[in-house]
Amino acid sequence: MPKRGKNYNEAVKTYDKTNLYDTAEAFELVVKNAKAKFDETIEVHIKLGVDGRHADQQVRGAIVLPHGTGKTNKVLVFAKGPKAQEAEAAGADYVGGEELAKKIQTENWFDFDVVVATPDMMGVVGRLGKILGPKGLMPNPKSGTVTMDVVRALEEIKAGKVEYRLDKTNIIHTGIGKVSFGSEKLVENFTTLIDAVAKAKPSAAKGQYLRSVTIATTMGPGIKVNQAKL
Repeated sequence: MPKRGKNYNEAVKTYDKTNLYDTAEAFELVVKNAKAKFDETIEVHIKLGVDGRHADQQVRGAIVLPHGTGKTNKVLVFAKGPKAQEAEAAGADYVGGEELAKKIQTENWFDFDVVVATPDMMGVVGRLGKILGPKGLMPNPKSGTVTMDVVRALEEIKAGKVEYRLDKTNIIHTGIGKVSFGSEKLVENFTTLIDAVAKAKPSAAKGQYLRSVTIATTMGPGIKVNQAKL
């Protein structure tokens, strides 16, 4: 068990770890307990009652948070011709094709946070699946990152678009903003995420869908939100 710092131990004393808190109270607690010397990210962890090993129970999508994420994402766009020019004009950080794929493969280059690709470039991007996939960077039509409308994709990503997807333990982990946002804006971002996940419920999912919802800062303890009231 790793040794916890003083701030973490002090934060744990301010609430009941076994309690399920209403959304507003949970966010007030998490913001109040943020004591790090940097602007911590607020993370949401959602345990779902699905089995992601089955294709018909996958939960994945993307949303634009009303108040953004507090982070400016660097975007790499795989495109050519006029679409490459559109991407450059729309503010893409990197635009290219084979040469950028080769740079990722040979130089272990990852100076970007999101990858967008036009459909005609997926032959090139597909070869990077084993590298980008494990890092959650592989473009996907469901998240709007495989598209001919590169301008819209860039606008949404820069405005605070986040992707959500199940991990191997059927939990979604997503950052929804910074402590400096304050609890009110964080609640609005959180509600937008929860609504999207609820709408993405697979028809094959049986029983309780939202099993547990926990929020935490980068360095702080988790606070459980009452999922029955969401």
